[in-house]
Order: sequence, then C-alpha cells, then structure tokens
Amino acid sequence: MSATRYEEAVKGIKARGVEWDIDPTLDRMRDLADVLGSPQRAYPVIHVTGTNGKSSTARMIETLLRERGLRVGLYTSPELHSMRERIAIDGAPVSEERFADLYADVLPFIELTDAKHDVKVSFFETLTAMAFAAFADAPVDVAVVEVGMGGTWDATNIADGTVAVITPIGLDHTRWLGSTVEEIATEKAGIIKPDSIAVLAQQPVEAAQVLVRRATEVGATVAREGLEFGVLGREMAVGGQLVRLQGLHGVYDEVFLPFFGAHQAGNAACALAAVEAFARGRATGESETDSDQLDPELVRQAFVNATSPGRLEVVRTGPTVLVDAAHNPAGMAATVEALTEEFGFTRLVGVLAVMADKDVAGLLEELEPVLEEVIVTRNSSARSMPAQELADLAQDVFGEDRVRLVSRLDDAIDQAITLADESGEFAGAGVLITGSVTTAGDARVLLRVGE
Repeated sequence: MSATRYEEAVKGIKARGVEWDIDPTLDRMRDLADVLGSPQRAYPVIHVTGTNGKSSTARMIETLLRERGLRVGLYTSPELHSMRERIAIDGAPVSEERFADLYADVLPFIELTDAKHDVKVSFFETLTAMAFAAFADAPVDVAVVEVGMGGTWDATNIADGTVAVITPIGLDHTRWLGSTVEEIATEKAGIIKPDSIAVLAQQPVEAAQVLVRRATEVGATVAREGLEFGVLGREMAVGGQLVRLQGLHGVYDEVFLPFFGAHQAGNAACALAAVEAFARGRATGESETDSDQLDPELVRQAFVNATSPGRLEVVRTGPTVLVDAAHNPAGMAATVEALTEEFGFTRLVGVLAVMADKDVAGLLEELEPVLEEVIVTRNSSARSMPAQELADLAQDVFGEDRVRLVSRLDDAIDQAITLADESGEFAGAGVLITGSVTTAGDARVLLRVGE
C-alpha cells in the first residue's frame, strides 16, 4: 500500500485539533459510538487510568492476557513514533493500511456526529472510535484501554470496564483535572463502574479516600496494593529486577522484570492483580473459587516478554544512554530513585526537553541531585518549552555553571555523549534523556533504537 493513505488519515485526524485541547463532555463520543453500533460493548474491557505508570501497566496487563492465550486489543497514548502505535492487536500495532481503513470506515459516522454538535469530534475521540471499532472487528477477547486524560469525561469512558486499574495519582494536567490530588482523584475515579473490580495502586491518602468512596457508592469490589496484593520482595538483576509478588489469589516467586525501579515492580503487581481479577468469575462468567491463581510459570514468562519503550530504557552502552518519558515531578522522582538504586553512575549528564504546561520547576528540582550537568533543549512538539526559557529555569535550580543550552535535540544528545565520553570508558559516566514522552520518542528515532 502507498503510504499516502496512511499519511492522509493522520493528517485528517490532526486537522481535528490538538490532542491537549479538551472539551470535557462525553456527548459527542456517545453519539458517535451509537451510530457505529456501540463497538465498545462487543468485548470486556480492562480500563487503566492514573497519573504515572498507565502505559507500562497497560502493556504488562496485555502481555499477561496474551500469554493466557487470549486475543487482546491494546489502546494507549500518546505514541512514541507513529500514531498507529496507539491501536495494537495481538501485541503489534495495526498496519498503515489497516489504520487508513479504520479511519475511512469511521469518517462518515464522525461527520454525521459533527453535524449534531457545535464542537466537532476531536483528535482523541476520533482515535478512540477507531480503536473500539478495530477491536470489535478483529474480534478481540478483551481490550486493555488506557485513559487519555482524567477518567470521568475521557472519551474512553463510554466503555464500562469490568476491571478498573488506577495507578499512582499525583499532580498533573491541573488545568483540566483540578489543582489538588483529591480533585484529580475524583476525575480518575469515574472509570470505576457498578459491579466492577477496582485495582488500586498505592495512593496518597487523599486520593485513596476518594477512590474507595467511589467504589463503595457504585458497588465495586476494591483490591488495594499493600493490602490485597503487592510486592513482597525485590532485588536487582542484570537488565532489570527479580521480584516476589503477592497476587489476589497466590504468591508468585522468582519473577524477572526487564524494567528498573520500585515503581515498575508496583506496576507489575497492579497488572498481575488486574489479570487475576479479570480471570475470576465476576469478570468472565466462570465459577468463583479460591483457586484462581494464575499459572506461575505463565506469569514468569509473560513478564520476561513485557516491554515498555521509553521508560528508563537503555538505548546505548559505552557510555550508557538512558531514555525516560517522565514528565511530571512524581514520575521524575520515581526515575531518580531507580537511577540511584540500579545504576552506579559517577557522572550523569542530562538532556532535558519538556512541555511548557508542565511543572518544570518541580521536574528540575527532582533531577538536580543526580545530574552533574544538564543540557536543555526542545523536542518536536509545538508544546515544547523554548530552550532559552527552560535554561533560565534550570539555572535557578542548578546554577549557571551546570546548565548548557543547545537549541536542537540531536545536537544536545551528541554533546551529552561527548561530555560523558570525556570521563573515560570505565569511569561510570552516563546520559539521561528525559522530560516528556515526545522527548523519549524523538531520542529513540535519533539514536535509531529498534533499527
């Protein structure tokens, strides 16, 4: 197939506005789903929200489900490289041809919906409709659906998840979700539906109270990390960590995770609990017993095969270059903790490009203790903070002598690697490229990861 049809589809979706321009309502999405025949009702859904760890957790859930022999649809956002990455079936993104076909299939119904509303169907609503239609057409046995933003009025929330997973909640997207953890938790709690199972990662107290209250109000069963499930132990291992997990229905020993950091171990525990919850009779129609533990060997194999690109990912050695998508202070704190625990860097050079609407000062404060120098730049997004503005903020935190401004990301990466190389091959120097998902994606392209 000519790439033109795919490129035209992407162009048509982008013409519907930028992803971060939100009109908080489900009216358009409900009307669009109705004329499409409600594809989101054709399969059970595991719905995932939270502030940090959503994509990693969703990917682990999807891998566990596929290891059990199920056909799985996965909807995540944003993409690292290609828009079609957002819609995956059988562990792989849909092809360019299939993506173009999906867009062509839903476009007439989108235009019908446009005619009924003052505001047109948005960028994210279009992609969500395409994903739901793709999963119904496949058909999949189950869909793992990551929320775009929030929960209550997110386009994905027209689906009723049999399992709702809520990863750790912190301050992010405050313009749309609220200025406190409690307000943000209230928005995210909206994915907990009547008679569902709510799998809750460890949360700040104020968030936990909101989530449990919502579950009680709608009659959902609650499973909480640290109480009903969790991480019993973890130790460093080459290329990741070895963990012992307490599931909802048993203990899983000697589980290798090809990821770094305590936060990823927590994500794995949530993913495991979600799949156990789904496997129970309440989610699948099978009888409920106390013998619902998954096959431990299946769990081990699934986690070995799990991937989470751009999440503290080693993309080069000699010197070690890490790419990480952390984009808010809580996420960066988890990254810094993992760096300190897992890597023995004696000199770490940072490359930072961030979105202008983020808590940039908070990000810089988390990074300051572990970076000897930081090179500030910008990524390919129109939302990227100008490099000079970022440099001014960085100098307030790091001091002028530790901040370098390089206008292009490729040049910034080259300079960071050169600085790390100056320490010598065995001196423990490294490079961390971080600040946003877009920065991580751009860096992976520039460093030709996966080619």
